[in-house]
Amino acid sequence: MKKITALLSMLVIFTGFQKQSFTLQSNDIHGRFTRPFVYDKYHCGGRNLSPELHWSGAPAGTQSFAVSIFDPDAPTGKGWWHWLVFDIPANVHHLPRGACDASGRGLPPGAIQWRNDYGETGYGGPCPPRGDPAHRYIVTVYALDTAHLDVPQDAPPEMLAVYLNRHALAKASFTAYYGRE
Repeated sequence: MKKITALLSMLVIFTGFQKQSFTLQSNDIHGRFTRPFVYDKYHCGGRNLSPELHWSGAPAGTQSFAVSIFDPDAPTGKGWWHWLVFDIPANVHHLPRGACDASGRGLPPGAIQWRNDYGETGYGGPCPPRGDPAHRYIVTVYALDTAHLDVPQDAPPEMLAVYLNRHALAKASFTAYYGRE
């Protein structure tokens, strides 16, 4: 009887230790980008607002976060970086809608916006070529093992991506779509 009680006690203890998963969600993006979050130039007709994002379940040891949006379907041969922001403090788990305009005023203190593939600092919404099938936009939050990334000031977006992956303890992503007729 003591063995059964001990086994049941261990089972209760072990089932209490469920793996915590790192997740990313948005109240603004539900499978597709809508007009407010689309780029505002090149006749794309959007407002270029960065979407609201929130995440939870970061692993132990997380010292900061980074966020990116990448279009692997862009006709460049290398994809297209729409948004890169890093050095988000570890106690921040949310970016509000519109946080990442060129001024960066909506970002938490210490967060750094990087140049996107439009050549602009901050968020640059979807704007695929007219007539292309809907593109995939991979929205990712990275839990990083460092509080500050030491990235050369002239580094292109794809180099920053190398730094993000090198320092990632975990990543959480979702994919949204957008196409123009």
